[in-house]
Amino acid sequence: MSPLSNAFLDSDQLNAMEPFYPLHAWVCDKCFLVQLEEFESPAHLFSDYAYFSSYSDTWLAHARAYVERVIQRFSFGAQTRVVELASNDGYLLQYFKASGIPVLGIEPAANVAKVAEQRGIPTLTEFFGTACAQRLAASGQRANLLVANNVLAHVPALNDFVGGIGLLLASDGVATIEVPHLLRLIDQTQFDTIYHEHFSYFSLFALERLMARHALRVFDVEELPTHGGSLRLFICHAGSDSYRPSEAPERIRRAERDAGLHTPKPYEEFQARVHNAKHALLERLISARRAGKRIVGYGAAAKGNTLLNYCGAGRDFIDYVVDRSPHKQDKFLPGTHLPIAHPERIAQTRPDYLLVLPWNIRDEIIEQNRHIRSWGGQFLIPMPAPEVVQ
Repeated sequence: MSPLSNAFLDSDQLNAMEPFYPLHAWVCDKCFLVQLEEFESPAHLFSDYAYFSSYSDTWLAHARAYVERVIQRFSFGAQTRVVELASNDGYLLQYFKASGIPVLGIEPAANVAKVAEQRGIPTLTEFFGTACAQRLAASGQRANLLVANNVLAHVPALNDFVGGIGLLLASDGVATIEVPHLLRLIDQTQFDTIYHEHFSYFSLFALERLMARHALRVFDVEELPTHGGSLRLFICHAGSDSYRPSEAPERIRRAERDAGLHTPKPYEEFQARVHNAKHALLERLISARRAGKRIVGYGAAAKGNTLLNYCGAGRDFIDYVVDRSPHKQDKFLPGTHLPIAHPERIAQTRPDYLLVLPWNIRDEIIEQNRHIRSWGGQFLIPMPAPEVVQ
């Protein structure tokens, strides 16, 4: 049982009832798509959202490198239209715009879309699907490049969403989709990536079946280090002759087959490894507290809330959490009710350990907080196995 991972609380909510829902992943024995049961609607989860992409230097660098690469690879220019689905605060489209390429963002969270608009990024505030795609296509706004980074997992109506991609994508257009790779989630026991806002968890096997259902074809795939290991799919219309298939999809298919992702076995074995990971982290936290050490969390990340609530690690282990985003500061984590402070508080309280909750950007966080070494502070990386970094 777990609260919604981005349902941050104000101080006047701490004594009120807080909803917890089952956090249980299910796998289809036919297409091997992994999904959660839907307890809350997307409108409730995402219409007012606490996550702003621009507060991560690592993610901004990732976005900038992507833009530079696709512009060069596909010769995009001023006559190209780029549309991003779940465009957040304009973190990515700003780089296309700076290159003189027309852009459009589609972002359901009104508070986040407003920030993008203030940056000069044209943004539609709505959920994407076939109805939105039909309207845009009818008005002549089909996309030469359609970008969907880390949004597909957040979509409960997958067929409506992917059907919309097919409708909005120009006849010789390219869509790129980034998703955390289920193979890495299972192989590295990344259970904290599972939370209610992530409805689905994808293998290439499942994704190719999904795309084919809507007459789309995966012609290339890149493996990325983001989010503990992700896939970037390059997709075109199934009937397009403009894009020859690369060797990469078959390489990843082979890796998934070797791991048995098309069989029940790896899914059945996952839970035992999750238990072991939980026990290992709790043993580390208990040992530190018994030795009188102070622990502070870094990053009010959704994955961190899954981790802390599943492990039952609240104020008895952790003093507080810090986050760079002012949209989270002075609020409280769901479930554990840990207060969220500005990172400057770290130097004021001088903790012994900084527990890095968004471990997928550990290098960025360690570099930004290297000053803790001046008083002997160390970094505790919780996943995929507890590790102390000096």
